[in-house]
Amino acid sequence: MADAILLHGIQVPAALGVTAAERRMRRPVRLDLEIESGLSRPGRTDRIRDTIHYKRVFEVVEDVAANQEHKLVEALAERICHAVLAKFDAAAVTVTVRKPSPIAGVLAYAGVRIRRTRDDL
Repeated sequence: MADAILLHGIQVPAALGVTAAERRMRRPVRLDLEIESGLSRPGRTDRIRDTIHYKRVFEVVEDVAANQEHKLVEALAERICHAVLAKFDAAAVTVTVRKPSPIAGVLAYAGVRIRRTRDDL
């Protein structure tokens, strides 16, 4: 599918880290989402109800990141993919997660990019 909704540069606090202390800190992560969905209908109708509402996607991402505990960035990305696919009419979603400064002064960020389709649910 060639059509996609792009949400780049999302920053939300996340309960993310290998240790319980790190997860309690709820440090911000940076996320990019690419949601594959047919956009010809909303392009023609110009109605929000015919597309995937960006704010609703943000709310789902924010909820998953902050209200579930994740030891690994891989787990956070996987859970966001599944939540988006479960709540919205999308064929696939690609999520990139960046954890800023996981090793102070040595590494700008650590992260992952995963893509999941409706078949992966």
